[in-house]
Parts: sequence; structure tokens; C-alpha cells
Amino acid sequence: MSAATAAKRGYEAGVLVVGGGNAGCVAALAAARRGADVLLVERYGFLGGTATASMVGPWMTFHAGQRRVVGGIAQEIVDRLQRLGGSPGHLPDASSYVPTITPFDPEILKALLFEMLSEAGVRLVLHAWFLEAAMEEACVRGVRLATVGGLRDAQARIVIDATADAHVAAAAGVTMQQGDERGRVQACTMIFRLSHVDREALAAYVRAHPDQMRTHLDARALRGADLTAVAGLYEIWDQARAAGEVSVPRELVSLFATPYDDEMTVNMTRVTGVDPLDPDDLTRAEMEGRRQVMELTEFFRRRVPGFAQARLAATAVQLGVRETRRIVGEYVLTAEDLLTARRFPDAVARSGYPIDIHSPTGAGTETRRLPPGETYEIPYRCLVPRGVDGLLVAGRCISTTHDALASTRLTPTVMTLGQAAGTAAALCAREGIQPRAVEGQRLRALLREDGVDLAQEVAG
Repeated sequence: MSAATAAKRGYEAGVLVVGGGNAGCVAALAAARRGADVLLVERYGFLGGTATASMVGPWMTFHAGQRRVVGGIAQEIVDRLQRLGGSPGHLPDASSYVPTITPFDPEILKALLFEMLSEAGVRLVLHAWFLEAAMEEACVRGVRLATVGGLRDAQARIVIDATADAHVAAAAGVTMQQGDERGRVQACTMIFRLSHVDREALAAYVRAHPDQMRTHLDARALRGADLTAVAGLYEIWDQARAAGEVSVPRELVSLFATPYDDEMTVNMTRVTGVDPLDPDDLTRAEMEGRRQVMELTEFFRRRVPGFAQARLAATAVQLGVRETRRIVGEYVLTAEDLLTARRFPDAVARSGYPIDIHSPTGAGTETRRLPPGETYEIPYRCLVPRGVDGLLVAGRCISTTHDALASTRLTPTVMTLGQAAGTAAALCAREGIQPRAVEGQRLRALLREDGVDLAQEVAG
């Protein structure tokens, strides 16, 4: 088929997923495994979204207390990464911020996602940018894409917006919210990895200075392998700041384990005052993020035990964005819902992660925790936009408040939301119904069949 013929023909599918990030990949897998004809479109030449393009890791958290509360396709991905040597699985979080963290190799994840989607029969179109929604009155019927081969149209019975920025929903006229009451979004971060790290030397320092960790450890037998997360090193950081060696607006050193003994992920850069939907603002932020990476790399070499020979192994393809738009859906999840561990009769995901707000304006991170060992739930209605049919939303742009988003944005939760959206979309495509007509209890039963960990039913 010639390029001209392909451009005229475009694409058709039962379920169209726009965005191949954490939510989008799992949504496509779930829909295909439930029998739908699925097309997934992605702007990059690889999949994985923030996990690969932004190197956001380790994943936090699959657990609430000692209980694993995230299962389904998200856990399957971890299991398969382990078999490939791309993850050690769930490890205790040495900083005690969350019960467990899950390190992974983003390069292996890229290959694994292609493999899993191919197995499920998902069709892929890479290097394709969303341009506009195709509407029939208040119903989304497809999208227009800009591809390396020119403009292409894609039609579908159901569209899933997994763009993280709610691009499809916004183009379809869904009501949007962004940021806090003043429109400010959480700070952005450029993740990077340092190799040639002597974790035993770092552990020796922590053993000698346990008070310099955010959570005091029983450091008497601490080994390098135990340092799954490092949060603190306050004296080292304050000395560097006082000497004018660092300008990054952070209050502590923040490091995480990778699957490899001589490498650590650094989550410390902080770019504030950014509107990630403004191209000029985002350009400034990308440049500032990389400037901070170079500054911090030199800081680690100069100041932090175990990093004298460290090398900058990798930087993210793009800045890590925590927040942009959120849809207004059939239900808006609130901070109170999270902190009171609220249950919903149509819940499709749950999490024990705290509200975790990285200051939009400077240093500091606001943390509000659930009761110990508790989880909150996310109802299916948060994925269903008000007033628009033919569309589901999955990922960090679901219907929440600014404060609630500071927890629901985490990768294990986002993957579970993707599974819920994909399963619901497959139902809609097969039965010719709209997403808002999907019965919550029926969807929950299907998700449980597919391994999603949900709490017991509650009354409506």
C-alpha cells in the first residue's frame, strides 16, 4: 500500500488508546486481552512514558503496610522484569517513606512492553502526535494524528485518553482543572542515574551518621545493598549550599537503588514555576533541569562518600512532569477521600501512597499520610468525563483535586487505572454501550478475574 493510500485510509479500531505510557500500555493490554481490536498510538519511538522517557523510578508503592495491594497487569510487568534481570522486585524502602520500592531498568522495560503488546495482538503506531479529536455532537469518534508520514485519521468505537496531559479530553471539550487554587502545579524533576558508585562506602558513612538520615536507621549492620533509598545527608547538603556549590531548591539528598549494585537513581533536581503545557515554559524547564543535573553530579563527586568516581550514566529523555490538567469526571476524588480511606461501590483501583506535594515554588515537600496500613480507593466514575461520550481517561489526568492527584499520579496506581479503562473500553466496544453505562460491580468482577487487587464490596 502506498503512503498516499495509507494516508487516505487511516486507521480503524474497536478501542483506540492515545498515549503509550504506563496507563496507556496497560489499558491496551487489558482491552486486547478482553477481545477488543486495539490500536495504540505513541509520540516517541518507544513505550513506557514517565517510566522510560522520564526515567521515573523506582516505582512506589505496590504495598500498604505489609500487604501488596496492587496486582493485575502491573504486578505481571514486575514479575516479567524480574525474569529478564530488569528488576529485583519489591524491596523494603530504607528511607521508610513507603513500605516498598520497586527498582527497574527502563531499557529492559522498553523491550518488554513491545513484547507484551505484540503477544496480545495490539497494533502500534509510533512517532504519532495527537492533533485533534473527531467529534459527532458530544461523542468522540476518533482522532487526527501528525505522523512521520503526514496526517492520519484514526476512528474507534471507544477512545482512551492516556496522554497524561488530557490532550484528547481537552480537545473534545471536557471541563478541565489545572494545579492548585491559584493554578500552580507541582515542581518538575529531571531524573538521572550515576554509575561507578561505591555503595559500601556510602553505607559506612550512614552507619557512622545515622542521624543524617530522614528516618533514623538501625545502622549497626547496614550494608550497601540495604541502601534501597537514601533521604537526608543533611550536613553534607547544607555545607555544599553554604559554600555556594549548589543552587537546587531542595532540602535533602534523595537517592534510590537501581537493579545494579554500582548505580543509583537521583531524584533531586527541582524546576519550579513551570506550566508544562506552555512550550516556552517547558523549554526553559528542560534546560534548567539539565543544568541542575550537571551541578548535582559535581556535588556528588566532590562531597558524597562513595561517589568520587561516579559517572553520569543517563539522563531522562524529557523532564519528569508531576501535574498538568485534570478532567472533571462523574466523580472528583478529594484529599478527604484519601485520608479517610474511603470505599466506593465502583472502585477500580486502590493505593496506600501518601499525599506527596512537591512545592510549586521552592524547596519542601508536603506529606499527608493515610492511617497505617490503610488504602484509599478510586471509583470508576473518575475515569468517565462529564458531558462527553465515547471517551475514557486513564493516568494522572483523571478526575481528582490537586491534593488527591499528589497520590494518584504514582505509577502502580496509574497502571491499575489503565487496566480498568482498558477493560471497560473492551466491554463498551463489544456491547455498543457508552462508558458511563458500564456497571461498576460488573467491571470490578472482571478486574478481579484478571488479578486486580480490590477490597471487598461496599454498599452504594
